Amino acid sequence: MNIIDKIDRLLEKKLTTQARNKLKPKQFVFPDDRRYPIHDRSHAANALARVSQFGTSDEKNKVRKVVCERYPDLPYCQKGGKK
Repeated sequence: MNIIDKIDRLLEKKLTTQARNKLKPKQFVFPDDRRYPIHDRSHAANALARVSQFGTSDEKNKVRKVVCERYPDLPYCQKGGKK
């Protein structure tokens, strides 16, 4: 784990319902459904992990594309989208 990841973990806050409701639609991968919030790096990384576990292939492709466009420095995105 690099220093940026360690700092992100220290600063990471739980996303409460109230805070989630305040997020703008553009802060979600699927804004109409308000699914997969990616308003910060830690939630973007979490979106990648969750979609890998539970998403359809279309959802996986969309989440990976949007997250890597917004956070190209994430390890997943730097590896060319490979685990």
